[in-house]
Amino acid sequence: MPTIRDVAALAGVSPITVSRVVNNTGYVSAETRERVEEAIRLSGYVPNTLARSFRWKQTGMLALLLTDITNPFWTTVARGVEDAASAAGLNLILCNTDENVAKQDRYLAALAQKQVDGVLLVPAGEGREPIRFLQRQQVPVVVLDRALPEALADVVRCDSEEGAYRLARLLLDLGHRRIALLNGPADVSTACDRLAGYRRALWEAGLGPEQEIVYHGSFTVASGHEMACRVLALPLRPTACFAANNFIAIGALKALNEAGVAVPREMSLVGFDDLPPALVVDAFLTAAVQPAYEMGRQATSLLLARLSGQAPAARVEIVLPAAIIQRRSAAPPAST
Repeated sequence: MPTIRDVAALAGVSPITVSRVVNNTGYVSAETRERVEEAIRLSGYVPNTLARSFRWKQTGMLALLLTDITNPFWTTVARGVEDAASAAGLNLILCNTDENVAKQDRYLAALAQKQVDGVLLVPAGEGREPIRFLQRQQVPVVVLDRALPEALADVVRCDSEEGAYRLARLLLDLGHRRIALLNGPADVSTACDRLAGYRRALWEAGLGPEQEIVYHGSFTVASGHEMACRVLALPLRPTACFAANNFIAIGALKALNEAGVAVPREMSLVGFDDLPPALVVDAFLTAAVQPAYEMGRQATSLLLARLSGQAPAARVEIVLPAAIIQRRSAAPPAST
């Protein structure tokens, strides 16, 4: 295999001159550059891009850590990330953490060893430590879909509190006064924000803490089913359920169907996040819909700007709005 010294000998220059041409660094006259490029072509020399990546700390790889790639919301986010990375000529490593901190930490250690250029992170849990770990490794990081309590890193997220407020407000405007919130983990910022939006809507409607019906679980179908079963076991059932994500909504709908509770005639159901139209034969769920693809695209663009030194010195937070889509799953309670 031809080496840089072979090219230098063929072109009649020093190896350092060949290196300058290959890496486009330092001054080389037009005549010399042409001679070196011809020698590279004739010799068949292929630059060692891996060695160059170690030297310049650029591997051409980004990493995306998600909590659950089976969720269509995260699949759409990942597509936005991949499209933006591909357009920039970069490759993407996808890691699925299942909202498990230990699994997340194993991935982060492996990614640091591989010297990825940057990380797009959906933190498991409260999120401070994984960000600090990446920063200690001098790996730029952009956080997706999570609000951070302090200025630790760039963030791209949806306004979960406002989206939840508007969705709860929709149910209240329909006449519901007993609304159960089937929420995610209490230590995840999106769940905290959706609880805050739900509470704000109830407070504005004159309903105090004693009217709150809140359950915390995980953002999964199984958890949605379990929480809905607990709702159905209450002596005085709510007239509506607010599912904090699409998987919780699917689990809740399954529980309601099993119990013979008609939606929305006997109980309304709304959810945060939608299901892609291609996966739904009859879209009927009223939902607060996040711009998932745009979140992924903008987060990647911000990370690339950070890598190229074109991002602002201060931390950047991009907050996108959720769209409320009203469908047939929400109706006035039967008693009104």
